[in-house]
Amino acid sequence: MKGTPRPVTEAMQSYTFSRRAWLLGTAQAGFGLVLAGRMGWIAVAQNRKYSDLSESNRVNMTLMPPRRGWLIDRHGVPIANNRTDFRVDIIPDRLVDQDRVLASLQRLLALPPEEVERIRLDLKNAAGFQPVQVAENVDWEHFAAVNVHLPELPGVAPTRGFSRHYPAGAAVAHLTGYVGVPSAEQYQKSHNPLLVTPGFKIGKDGLEKTLEDRLRGTPGAKRVEVTARGKLVAELATRPDVPGRTQKLTIDAGLQEYAARRLGTNSGSAVVLDCRTGEMLAMVSMPAYDPNSFSDGISHLEWNMLSDDDHVPLMNKVTQGLYPPGSTVKPMNGLALLRAGVSPSERVFCSGALRVGTGVFHCHKRGGHGPLDLKHAIMQSCDIFFYEMVRRLGYDHVAPVARAVGLGQKFDLPFASQRYGTVPDSQWKRRKYHDDWTVADSLNASIGQGYVLANPLQLAVMASRIGSGRTLQPSILADQVRDSPPLPLQSEHLQTIREAMWGVVNGGGTGGAARMLTPDVALAGKTGTAQVRRITMTERASGVLKNGSLPFKLRDHALFMGFAPADNPRYAIGVVLEHNGHTVRNLDTPMIARDIMTYLVDRDRAIASLAEVEPTWGGDIATRMAASQASYKAAQSPRPAAVATKTDGVVPTDSAAVEAATDLANQTQAALTGTSAAGDTVAETGSTERSDE
Repeated sequence: MKGTPRPVTEAMQSYTFSRRAWLLGTAQAGFGLVLAGRMGWIAVAQNRKYSDLSESNRVNMTLMPPRRGWLIDRHGVPIANNRTDFRVDIIPDRLVDQDRVLASLQRLLALPPEEVERIRLDLKNAAGFQPVQVAENVDWEHFAAVNVHLPELPGVAPTRGFSRHYPAGAAVAHLTGYVGVPSAEQYQKSHNPLLVTPGFKIGKDGLEKTLEDRLRGTPGAKRVEVTARGKLVAELATRPDVPGRTQKLTIDAGLQEYAARRLGTNSGSAVVLDCRTGEMLAMVSMPAYDPNSFSDGISHLEWNMLSDDDHVPLMNKVTQGLYPPGSTVKPMNGLALLRAGVSPSERVFCSGALRVGTGVFHCHKRGGHGPLDLKHAIMQSCDIFFYEMVRRLGYDHVAPVARAVGLGQKFDLPFASQRYGTVPDSQWKRRKYHDDWTVADSLNASIGQGYVLANPLQLAVMASRIGSGRTLQPSILADQVRDSPPLPLQSEHLQTIREAMWGVVNGGGTGGAARMLTPDVALAGKTGTAQVRRITMTERASGVLKNGSLPFKLRDHALFMGFAPADNPRYAIGVVLEHNGHTVRNLDTPMIARDIMTYLVDRDRAIASLAEVEPTWGGDIATRMAASQASYKAAQSPRPAAVATKTDGVVPTDSAAVEAATDLANQTQAALTGTSAAGDTVAETGSTERSDE
């Protein structure tokens, strides 16, 4: 039986209503709090975010590439500067109707057909967000015409900015490097919008690359107010860019350009140092590329031309080239002998050959020099003297002195690619080859061959340290010049060697062609010749082939190191000419060193000397490069793709051509130092040193 329903009283109704009202009120209050909190979060905590979004809808902002810091020489002369530049680019993923746009640009900018073809190829190969250059250094009339027609040219981006300029061109290529458009890989790694801003370029090689953080600067921004449909309303305040910092170098721009021209048609390098401070006054590697062309964006055709050149213009021979130093080490050998107690008056009789065990080791002078003391052995570059003395002493006593004067040493310089050479000794050979040092190793090393390797900078450092008597450290940034303690060698020994080096040039030695053009200033130095092939005893017996009759790659290297003035050293020089073979007198190391050093003390005489010979080489650097490019293009009959801009990340110092040249040099060195039939080592056949009188 069901119970009687409970009557609903007024109190019960009031309680139920109050509970529901409370729950509803609580829910409303909670929702209000959430809403208020959200509004507060948006209005306060995320105020910046939504203000920026709102501002971005109202204002369009375009990054402005910063002006790059200059590279200037020791006198303030620009080595790399910026020029005002009007340019036109295309952003591929914004491009609509490519054919129509390119036809309009061809008409507006008066582009030749080959340039239009280049742009088509670049657009095909570019990433969608990566700007493709249409034209750079556009004059105002053409630039204004593009801007007037801009609504009809979707994807076209005309900009006014600054382009990099290298006044000395190829003369500074391996010093400065160059700038270029960032690669797609670089953008994908950092997603920095500056990297895809039209006109922005970064350092790709040389000082431009290693000093990127100092030179780049901070971008500016151009702001314009627009409607929701993108129509321009007003131009707003522009945020200016912050230019990069100017970097002062120790280089003398005039000397740098002169040295590059004076190297002529050689494949070689020259380094000049200040004997008081170690500052690098010139650092030249030739032939070279034009960094202005690379910064604009070179074609595959030009890259292939540079890569195919057997003089390897893509290589920085100062920092990447390693060579047997040849007889340039004989003054250093002399210091080691004096340090070991050998008297400077002790004589060795040179008959032209020296028998050691079962081997016969020859001098470069077949008839011999007769009796010679240390000074005259250096002057005449006598091989027999140093064979005999180093055989007695042992090369382990020579190696420490070689390192003290800079051979095999690493220097703190802002270059990414550096090779440091080798100063061998018995422990080094045991570590590397698990073999014992031999007498033949000592004799080869005594004439700067065998395992001994040096770069051109080390030759200049060796000359500067012998000349100054201090452990100078080379520097190229003006704010990084270092103090130099004295060499751990006796001043009397250094003076003996300096007098011998004076005699090499001025006293009837092998370097007479280096005698200065200035009668009141003398150059002290040492010539050197480094073989790159074995000369068999059979060839020696029938007559050694002259360098002029050999293929380029089989000719001897020519070297020179020295300092001037001889009586109070101020400047030091190192010159290395690959496969020069001493074949042309005015293109040989002694006369090149003479003219470069003359430039430092009498500029007019040096320029007059260059003016006499430069026309016989085909003109100045730019003229010869233009002729070579025209000849190469005519011979290749390039396909259309060859005109496309080279956009991969490979730079000159990392190129396949440089790697191939390095591999070949390593193989040549290994062939000259390895074991062979008796009579085939460099020391046994004798060096190919010759007198330049």
